[in-house]
Amino acid sequence: MRKLNHALLAGALALACASCTAEKEANYQVIPLPQEVSLTQGNPFKLNENVLIAYPENNALLQRNAEFLSEYIQQATNYAPKTKAIAAGEQVKNAIVLGLDPGIANKEGYVLTTTPEGISINGQTENGVFYGIQTLRKSIPAEAKGATILIPAGEIKDEPRFSYRGMHLDVGRHFFPKEFIKKYIDLLALHNMNTFHWHLTEDQGWRIEIKKYPKLTEIGSQRSRTVIGRNTQEYDNTPYGGFYTQEEAKEIVKYAQERYITIIPEVDLPGHMLAALAAYPEMGCTGGPYEVCPRWGVFEDVLCIGNDKTMQFLEDVMSEIIEIFPSEYVHIGGDEAPRTRWEKCPKCQARIKAEGLKADKKHTAEDRLQSYCMTRIEKFLNSKGRRIIGWDEILEGDVAPNATVMSWRGASGGIEAAQMGHDVIMTPNTYCYFDYYQTADTKDEPLGIGGYVPIEKVYSLDPTFDLNEEQKKHIIGAQANLWTEYITTTEHVEYMVLPRMAALAEVQWTQPEKKDFKDFTKRLARLMKFYQRDGFNYAKHVFDLKVDFTPDVAKKAVVVTLSTIDDAPIYYTLDGTEPTTASLKYTEPVAITETADFQAVVIRPEGKSKVVNKKISFNKATYCPIELTFQPSEKYKFGGAITLVDGMKGNDSYATGAWLGFVGGDVEAIIDLGQETEIKRVATNAIVDMSAWIMGSTGLVVSVSNDNKEFREVAVKDIPAETNIDKKGVENYEITFDPVKARYVKVVIKRSPALPKGHAGEGKAAYMFIDEIEVN
Repeated sequence: MRKLNHALLAGALALACASCTAEKEANYQVIPLPQEVSLTQGNPFKLNENVLIAYPENNALLQRNAEFLSEYIQQATNYAPKTKAIAAGEQVKNAIVLGLDPGIANKEGYVLTTTPEGISINGQTENGVFYGIQTLRKSIPAEAKGATILIPAGEIKDEPRFSYRGMHLDVGRHFFPKEFIKKYIDLLALHNMNTFHWHLTEDQGWRIEIKKYPKLTEIGSQRSRTVIGRNTQEYDNTPYGGFYTQEEAKEIVKYAQERYITIIPEVDLPGHMLAALAAYPEMGCTGGPYEVCPRWGVFEDVLCIGNDKTMQFLEDVMSEIIEIFPSEYVHIGGDEAPRTRWEKCPKCQARIKAEGLKADKKHTAEDRLQSYCMTRIEKFLNSKGRRIIGWDEILEGDVAPNATVMSWRGASGGIEAAQMGHDVIMTPNTYCYFDYYQTADTKDEPLGIGGYVPIEKVYSLDPTFDLNEEQKKHIIGAQANLWTEYITTTEHVEYMVLPRMAALAEVQWTQPEKKDFKDFTKRLARLMKFYQRDGFNYAKHVFDLKVDFTPDVAKKAVVVTLSTIDDAPIYYTLDGTEPTTASLKYTEPVAITETADFQAVVIRPEGKSKVVNKKISFNKATYCPIELTFQPSEKYKFGGAITLVDGMKGNDSYATGAWLGFVGGDVEAIIDLGQETEIKRVATNAIVDMSAWIMGSTGLVVSVSNDNKEFREVAVKDIPAETNIDKKGVENYEITFDPVKARYVKVVIKRSPALPKGHAGEGKAAYMFIDEIEVN
């Protein structure tokens, strides 16, 4: 038996007559990539309508697995192989035989062996057999109606890297019907995932029936209106609602269990509870009135932890939740719970005093109150045989002792929790928030919350980051989250998760040394045929032209590198006209050294790709040496100071790498023009996105020097601070002055000192994102 590199598998089987249209070849180039594939020189197994799927008698789970496999084969071929129970030791030919093998080390591992006579799929458990079935299913062409499938002879030994492989769905902001939830679960199964994190409660809607508290769904599941756009002052004035009965939820749980998927319910507490407070206002610190929230964001009204009725309410809710959901874990949130109401609430302050909750240098007494709440609910759930998961904010205080931490604000919270000995699920927003845009070119995209997480970024995640071997053991897995403020339809859900879910699947399953993004994209094209066949509304950005604009300071040029996943021909222009096959053909990176209107397109036999365009504008500062006396935030420093003089302006997304993000100080840039030069204008740009705590500038100051020591101020401009808490857009600033000659130009871009009154972060420091300083 010989070992084959997975990159060669696509061409490894050439055993069938190419002209025989009744036969199609299977291919083990699947996602996620198996850990070990070995092919032999033997003839393939021929899968056709006469093949039997056999399973051990008296094993109901493997019987169901066999029925799933028959159904999967039918979806591709239109024929459904018959299933049959067989006795121990009974031999069957021309069959796919499912079985258990206690010698397989991993409980979700499997061995798939193919000979000309048949296929065996063995797992330590029925779960493992199910994942072997997924690999076989995806190796068959998605469309093979009536064909005999030639399955390569050989052996696959496979097991997952992580035991927790999750996907999340928020149904609080927008509700999705039961049948779609099942469809979503089917997607998880296709991608070898075993956990569905179901976010069931929110400020904007309570979505699960709790029989002891009927108003939670009678009142809490319905909002009277919904804000239009990104938290504007306009509303649609249309009632919106929906919830799942307990029977519907149990039906979904059973559906997931049959596919070896655990549903972890989330009841987010003590924040994100306005829907519950609208139903039972006595559980809030002020007593209301409250409404099911029609806007998006973080709100001051949270549960009153000093109220015994509130704590009893939470225990009652959890009692019913664990009757519906048999999972080991219950997610209790813990994120984004402002302390402002607790600071003034007599009951909460009495609880703080009674429990001896003390402030220290890191935490307030109110932080300790949140920890008290989380720990109390944890102890209650532990007494029922359950464990809790919380968002990484539960680290802000005394972490509930047995909590598993879900790290969403980057990886730092997860790293800290792992170092403390807590189990961790990595869901960093910079890699795993699928409500973020998939492309930097957002003008034709459906409305999103912002951010930028392309499929390449998802694929690059290593959930263990820089932890040592002992700490790595606490990283039990990874998950992506889909929050639905701006995702109103099931089609939009599909568009946001596919195909990024495929990249996540390989992060979760495949060992990092076997990952290769270029190879992944080739295999992704095969998987996308399954999406297409099954009617999913998947995003196709992976087929778009990939463009990298890299500053070359030495050449004072923008170097443009273009590529596609299929090496299709690329054409470009520099004058703003749309490229055709008569335009310049791309063969190597293009160095642009003067103002240009760059456009490029991929032209395939089936048509053109979306045109990529970028205006590149040279001025006297472009590619000149630049120093910053105050550095950008580590998270938003991207390409560094040269980004501010690279001739390319960013669009309206702050996370694309075209902007530098600063917090806590003014931007001060010193630009060396190289020689004494006459100047009379300085301009720059800032993003304003109040919902993301990003404000613009409040002033510009320009000074000049010939020795980079003594500077003379030549212009000052004050800019009014932004007061519109809903503002979003790109602001342009410029300042003109009498012509002066200078070699060095110092530009100070003043920050907004604090978020304005009425903002959720009122009084706190805002970010300022700056791009492109022009000097003329």
